[in-house]
Amino acid sequence: MTNNHINYIEFKAHDLEKTKAFYSQLFGWKFTDYGPTYTSFTKSGVYGGFETTEEPIVNGVLIVLYHDALEQLQAKIDKAGGEVCKEIFSFPGGRRFHFKDPSGNELAVWSDK
Repeated sequence: MTNNHINYIEFKAHDLEKTKAFYSQLFGWKFTDYGPTYTSFTKSGVYGGFETTEEPIVNGVLIVLYHDALEQLQAKIDKAGGEVCKEIFSFPGGRRFHFKDPSGNELAVWSDK
C-alpha cells in the first residue's frame, strides 16, 4: 500500500443481497460479508465495498485513500482548505476518517496502523 493513493472505493446500497447477485452475475466479482450491513468486493480491478443505507442514494461512491499516519494527515486537512467531517474511528481491519475537499466532495483515508 502506498500513502496518498486511492486504495478502495465504497458504494451505498439499499439491498446487499440483490447488489451482490447483480455484480457477481454480470462481472464475476467476489464478495466477503462483514456483518449484515457491509460487504467488500474483489475481482473488479480495484478493492471496494457496499454499505447498506436507508437514505436516498445521491452520490453513492466514497473514494478511500490509504495513509499510514492518520493523525498527521488529519491535522493537515484544515490547513489545506478541507474539513474533517468524521473523526478517526475504528472498523474491522483498521481505522479511518472522512473529510471534505474545498468543493464539498467527501473522501476517506484509512490505515491498518
